[in-house]
Amino acid sequence: MKATDNIEVAEFAGQLFFRLWRGSHTRTAEALASIGLTPALFALLNVLGAREGAIQSELSSDMGIDPSAMVKMIDELETAGLAERRRRPGDRRAWEIAITAKGRRTLERARALATQVEDEVLGGLGAADRRRLIALLRKALAAAPPQPPWSSD
Repeated sequence: MKATDNIEVAEFAGQLFFRLWRGSHTRTAEALASIGLTPALFALLNVLGAREGAIQSELSSDMGIDPSAMVKMIDELETAGLAERRRRPGDRRAWEIAITAKGRRTLERARALATQVEDEVLGGLGAADRRRLIALLRKALAAAPPQPPWSSD
């Protein structure tokens, strides 16, 4: 027995989050790269898949992403044929972003890949524990102090 075996280590949620995030993010990034996506592009495509046309500025605000970073991400999705910009009906000043048919197919593949990774990373939790974990993370996020918008820089 080593002397360090008896030392009780204080665990902090942030440290545990980081360790899980690192494993999940790395595996997810590798899996998504196989279909031409990054985790950030997958997150945006996932939101677009749940909405029928979204205003660019609202996407930026809702997802906590810097507007200039959002423009770059939308440009990437549009160049790949996964999303398209169009004028919002009834408000010619607003641009609406919509997922394309190719985007929906890619999103389904991306969701399957992300689910595989999540199954690996959270394999020690049953379905009820996973639902509880997601509920607790949502609750903690809603109560957390505001964060500056994410930027790719």
